[in-house]
Amino acid sequence: MGRKATDPGSGRFAYEGLDRLLHEKARLGILTSLLTHADGLGFNDLKALCALTDGNLSRHLQVLEEEGLLKVEKGYEGRKPKTHCRMTASGRERFLAYVTVLEQVIRDASAAGKERAGSKVRKAGEGLSPA
Repeated sequence: MGRKATDPGSGRFAYEGLDRLLHEKARLGILTSLLTHADGLGFNDLKALCALTDGNLSRHLQVLEEEGLLKVEKGYEGRKPKTHCRMTASGRERFLAYVTVLEQVIRDASAAGKERAGSKVRKAGEGLSPA
């Protein structure tokens, strides 16, 4: 006999799809920024959008690129170095799968919050007689 989703041991709230690599705040911001800019972003734009330092952004970009989530292209515009970042197709898929799991977390938490709020209202009004 299978376990019901509400059984304590069912793993219902394990959220296995929450990817630790993506769950880090700075990386979440980087990937969200790049997802909303299909053509990618320059290093300085990404740095400003995510409120990161040069070194911090560089390190996170390196980790994300090593994982195949994004492509970092370095070149020059005139004599100035230019770094451009964009999500890869597999990076987009992986990130969207992660976001789907986050949405489930929000739905679960929201439903629990509504249930709890509803029970408080009923308890507060119980035992009162009409005037």
